[in-house]
Amino acid sequence: MEPPDPRNLVPPGRAAQFTAFVVGVLAVAVLVSAGPLVSLGTSLPDLPVAFWTMAVLAVACDARPFVAPGRRQSSAVYPSSCFTFAILLGWGLGPAVAVQAVAVLVSGVRMGHAPWRTAFNAAQYACSLAAAYAVSRLGPGAAFDSGPLNWTDVAAIGGAGVAWFLVNYGLVTAAVRLRFGERWWPNAWRGLPFELLSTGSLLLLAPILVTAARASAALVPLVLVPLFAVYRMARLTVEQHQLASLDPLTGLPNRKALLAEVNEQVHRHAERAARGEPDAHLALLLIDLDRFKNVNDALGHAVGDRLLVEVSARLTDVVESPDLVARLGGDEFAIVMTGLTEVGQARAFADQVVRVLAEPVPLDGLPLDVGGSIGIALYPDHGEDFATLMRHADVAMYDAKHRNDTVAVYTAESDHNSAERLGLLADLRRVLEVGPTGQPRAAEAAPPVRGGDGATLPAAPPTEEGPGQRWWSRRRRRLPTGVHDDELINRIVIAADPILRRSTQPTQPEPDADEVWARPTQPEGQSDPAPDAGEIMLYYQPQIEIATGEVVGVEALLRWRHPRRGMVDPEELIRVAEQSAVMRLLTRRVVDDVVEQLAKWSAAGVSLRAALNVSVRDLHTGEIAEQIADRLTRYGVAPQRLQLEITEGALMADPRRVLATITQLHRIGVGIALDDFGTGYSSLQHLRRLPLSEVKVDRSFVLGMADDGDDAAIVRSTIELAKALGLRVVAEGVEDERTWRMLHSAGCDAAQGWFYARPMPAEELVAWLARYRPVRPLAASDEAELPRRHPR
Repeated sequence: MEPPDPRNLVPPGRAAQFTAFVVGVLAVAVLVSAGPLVSLGTSLPDLPVAFWTMAVLAVACDARPFVAPGRRQSSAVYPSSCFTFAILLGWGLGPAVAVQAVAVLVSGVRMGHAPWRTAFNAAQYACSLAAAYAVSRLGPGAAFDSGPLNWTDVAAIGGAGVAWFLVNYGLVTAAVRLRFGERWWPNAWRGLPFELLSTGSLLLLAPILVTAARASAALVPLVLVPLFAVYRMARLTVEQHQLASLDPLTGLPNRKALLAEVNEQVHRHAERAARGEPDAHLALLLIDLDRFKNVNDALGHAVGDRLLVEVSARLTDVVESPDLVARLGGDEFAIVMTGLTEVGQARAFADQVVRVLAEPVPLDGLPLDVGGSIGIALYPDHGEDFATLMRHADVAMYDAKHRNDTVAVYTAESDHNSAERLGLLADLRRVLEVGPTGQPRAAEAAPPVRGGDGATLPAAPPTEEGPGQRWWSRRRRRLPTGVHDDELINRIVIAADPILRRSTQPTQPEPDADEVWARPTQPEGQSDPAPDAGEIMLYYQPQIEIATGEVVGVEALLRWRHPRRGMVDPEELIRVAEQSAVMRLLTRRVVDDVVEQLAKWSAAGVSLRAALNVSVRDLHTGEIAEQIADRLTRYGVAPQRLQLEITEGALMADPRRVLATITQLHRIGVGIALDDFGTGYSSLQHLRRLPLSEVKVDRSFVLGMADDGDDAAIVRSTIELAKALGLRVVAEGVEDERTWRMLHSAGCDAAQGWFYARPMPAEELVAWLARYRPVRPLAASDEAELPRRHPR
C-alpha cells in the first residue's frame, strides 16, 4: 500500500509551531481579503464576459494540474495562477481571491489534500495576490483602463509579479521548514529553478491575457495554446531529469535516483518513528557481483553487459513495490527496503537475493555462475542520511567478501575507517610529528660517550659524508635532506627523522646525570599545543636465557597513552596505522627510538639485544633496511644488537618482495626472528628459505602447555624442529614456574613473560636489571611434569 503523502501529515514534535504558522497565515489572508470580498457582492453582476471566461478556465485547468511524474507526485504546476493574476490586474483583488479560492478547493479535492492543507493553500495565494495588488497600486492607476502602457505601468506589473512569486514561494518554503526541519531547505533551493520556469512563465502570460481580454473575450481561450506549451516544457524538463536518473544499460534507477529515493524514504520513516509506528526502519542493501570480472575478461564486455541486464531483471522480479532496485555502476547494485521492524527481515530478503543470483545465467548456451556479496545498513541504527548509510553498507559488503560470506550487516567493529578510527589516526599522525611533551623532539647535545661495546652516542651527527661510510648510509641520507615544497610534508619528514630534527633544532645544554633517564619536561612559559595527542613510548620486556637465568635481550613493545582514551590497545594501534601511510612514520619513530636507546644503554654499560616488530607495509620496500643501516651507523650500534621480528602473515602477503628486504637486513648483520610461529601460515619452507636466526613460539601454545597435552606437544615439536635447523627458540607468555621448568626440559633457549617481568619503560628497566638475580631451573623431575597428549 502506498504510504500517505507526508505533506498531509505533521510530525508530533513540530505540531505546535507549524499550527501557529498556519493560523497566522490564515489570519493575514482574512485581513487582506475580507474587504475586497465583501465589496465583490455588489460588483459581481457588472463583471464582463472576459472575467467569467478566465474564471471558468482557471477552475477547469486546476481540476487537472500538471503533476510531475514521480512516486510521490509532490510537485505540480497550477495554471490558475495565470488567470487569477490576470484577473487581479484587470478587475482587482476581490475577484482574483474568490476565483483562486474556488480553484484551490477543486484542485485540493482532485489531489486528495487534507482540509487544513487546502485552507493553507487558499490563504497562501490570497497573501500572494494581496502583495502583488499592493505593488501594482504603486503605478499611475489601473494599468488596463485606457490608453497605452508606459514604462511605470510595466514596472508596476513586473514588480507585482515578483511580489507574488516571493510571497508565495516564501510561505511554502517556511511551512516546509517548520514541518520537516532544516534538511528540507536544500530541496527547496534545488526546486527554485523549476518554480521560476513554470510559475514565472504563467505570471508573464497574465498581462498578455488581460490585453487580449480588453479587445475581445473570444481571445481569452487562445491562451490555452501557450499554457499547453508551458505544460509541455515542464513535462520535458521532468522527463529529461528522469532520463538523467536512469542507467542506460539496464533501465534501472542510477546512483542519483537512489540518492533521491533514500532521502525521500528517510523523511517518511522519520515521520513514522515520530508517530511511534513499528515499521520505522529502512534498509539499504549494497550488492556486488563476485565473478563478473572473470566474465568480462574471458568473454568480452558485450557478454558482460548482457549478464548485467539479466541480473537486473532477476533483481527487479524479486523486489516488490514500493521497494526500489538501482544500478550504481559496474557490477554494483543497491536495493532500498522500506517498512521494516527489525534487521532480520532485511537479512532474510538478502538471503533470498543470494539464492536468486546463485542460479546460473545461460548466455549463448553457456551457463555462467555469478554470485553476489551483500552488505546491509539499517536506518536509523547505522545512519540517518544517504552518505552514512551508503558507506556503512559498503563496509558491510566488503566485510562479507573478506569473511567469504554472502551477507553481512554493518557493525562498528568491521569499520576500519569509522569516524572514531579516523580521529584516532589523525591523533597518531599528530603525536608522531612531535615529541612526548607535544613539542618537536630535539635531542640533547652531549659529548661523545663510548660504552662497553664501543657504541657511540654522538653530540651532533656529521653533516657531510665521509669516505668510510657504507653505501646504504650515503644513499639513505640523501632522501630526506631536500626540503619539500609542501610545508606539511616537510614538517612530517623532519619530525620523523631524528637526524633532520637535530639539524633544524637549536642544541640544548647537557642534562644533569640525575636527569638522563627522566622524561623531558616542557620549558617554562611555553604553552601546550592544541589539541593534545598524547604520548608514544616504548616499553621493554626482558628475554631470559632459561639455562643460565641471564638477561640476554629485550623486546620493544609500542605503547600510546592517549589523553582521552588512556592506554590504547596495541593491536588497535597497529590496525589503525597499517591502513595508511602513517605506518611508515610509526616505523621510523620506533627504529629511531630503539637504536638510540641501545646506544644510551651501551654508554651506561648495559649490553642488551633489542627486538622490535615490523609490519607488512614495512617489508614491501627496502626502505626499512636502509633506515636501520643508517641509524646503526649514526649511533655506532653493532648490527647484532638489533633483531627484527616478522610474522608468517607478512611472508605470505608478498613473499618475493619480503624475502628481498629480509635478505638485505641479514647482509647488514641484523637478526631475523619468525614471530608467532604456528599460528598463521606455518610452512617448513619458511624455515628452510629464510635467513632466520630465531623462532618465537606463540604465547597461545605456551600459556596452555602446562595443562594441555596438545599444546605441550606443539611446543616440544617446534623446539625440536628449530634445534635441528640450528635456530634459537624463544617462548612467549611464560607466566608460571611450571611452564618455565617444562620449557627448560624441552630444550628451549630463552623465554619472556610475566613470570620474569612485565614490559616496562627504559628507565625502569635499568633499575630492574640492578635488582635482578639469575635463577637456574633444576633439571630433576622436569620431564615428569610434561603433560602427555591424550589418545584420540
